Amino acid sequence: MTFPLLTVTAAVPAVGAVLTAAVPAKQRTAAKWLALLFSLATLALAVLVAVRFEPGGARYQLTESHAWIADFGVRYELGVDGIGVALIALTALLIPFVIGAGWNDADPLETNSSRWRPTQGFFALILLVEAMVVISFEATDVFLFYIFFEAMLIPMYFLIGGFGDRAHSGSDENAAAQRSYAAVKFLLYNLVGGLIMLAAVIGLYVVAGNFSLQEIAAARAAGTLDMATNTERLLFLGFFFAFAVKAPLWPLHTWLPNAMGEATAPVAVLITAVVDKVGTFAMLRFCLGLFPEASKWATPVILVLALISIVYGALLAVGQRDIKRLVAYASISHFGFIILGIFAMTSQGQSGATLYMVNHGISTAALMLVAGFLISRRGSRLIADYGGVQKVAPVLAGTFLIGGLATLSLPGLAPFVSEFLVLVGTFARYPAIGVIATIGIVLAALYTLVLYQRTMTGPVKEEVRSLPDLRPRELLVVAPLIALLIGLGVYPKVLTDIVNPSVQHTLSDVKKTDPKPEVAVEAKNGEAVK
Repeated sequence: MTFPLLTVTAAVPAVGAVLTAAVPAKQRTAAKWLALLFSLATLALAVLVAVRFEPGGARYQLTESHAWIADFGVRYELGVDGIGVALIALTALLIPFVIGAGWNDADPLETNSSRWRPTQGFFALILLVEAMVVISFEATDVFLFYIFFEAMLIPMYFLIGGFGDRAHSGSDENAAAQRSYAAVKFLLYNLVGGLIMLAAVIGLYVVAGNFSLQEIAAARAAGTLDMATNTERLLFLGFFFAFAVKAPLWPLHTWLPNAMGEATAPVAVLITAVVDKVGTFAMLRFCLGLFPEASKWATPVILVLALISIVYGALLAVGQRDIKRLVAYASISHFGFIILGIFAMTSQGQSGATLYMVNHGISTAALMLVAGFLISRRGSRLIADYGGVQKVAPVLAGTFLIGGLATLSLPGLAPFVSEFLVLVGTFARYPAIGVIATIGIVLAALYTLVLYQRTMTGPVKEEVRSLPDLRPRELLVVAPLIALLIGLGVYPKVLTDIVNPSVQHTLSDVKKTDPKPEVAVEAKNGEAVK
């Protein structure tokens, strides 16, 4: 029997969550180290998955398939393509940094308290989210994917509502109310999307007779799956709506600024760098894989919505006074680029979109975690409460600058390659949309540099004169992320080699090829022809 590597990769953080939650109340430090240990074990398994994956091999590898609910055609089926491998690696990479950054975020105010165990709960929930996200990237049974796609909402709800940001300008009661509002809004938006998707999942079973992604794709290729045009379009819309909420895509985005603003910085990273990637990943795997004709039918509208997300998110980021909400709106703009690349239906666009998922996760983690360290020192999220920080905490300011420059896709840093490929791939098929999307680049430079100028430069405000620089633990969290941003910016081939074959499979699903460039060449008679 083959070793079930994918199952073990998802099971390890789940087991870690249970054991961490069971640690006695006063043993908070032990709970932290246990959670970190399990996150590092998951990272090692994710590396093993990447090593064993063969980019030139079968589309889905390391597969597992077992009967589960046989009467309803539900199977426990797992498998990874290159896109899934990249996102599993991103998830497993970021969780240890999330844990390290949130080391003291959930400690009770009464240090000798033995009645409550918020620390254990906080880290157990993080590991539980990791387990559910990982298996979502592995699932090739639609029903299995749906279960974990929805189940991850529960731990995220408690992380947002129960472990909110302590840097709140209002009273404790007001802060609790804001956290509760953000958590409920997050849950309701995603639950509505999930319920609509459930109806589509049931409809897919009625049409196809099973939930297996690979069997449905094989039946479609063989011409034995009879799916009426209107039926396919309705099912596509049901899936896409849920993924667009999770992504988030305008106008279904409004839960994200509230959730990221009220959550702790590590949980904000968990939301936008990890959980939200399930939405864009699912667009590639399920929307394009299951409903290719409907995907092409909906492409013009989706491209317009993605374009609005890019410009709208960036414009709102420019006008923000709250640091964390600025990063949230910037992420909405970035997700617009990702969705633009997916539905451009070109190899450059989809490769760029996948790289963007990975690179956005790393860059947002770096920027948000450093912002979290800054906010915890000053006790305020308002940009106006800062000034001159680079003079008193130069290392903090320097890492904040690099994270910001990565956010605006500076050449030489990882997100630049992603954004460039998305724009090239979009321009090749939809030149007008590609040109308009470049407005997002200009606005990104504006909101990033203005944020840095207002917080880090200028006269030193009295309230920040005593701010300490990054501590060793904080440096240990941020430095590897900065190194990755530089390394993947200089040498992205390590990712493109894994991703590109899977992108070609996705394009073959929708029967799309890259448009041929119209290049003027000189004819023998001296006349220019195309």
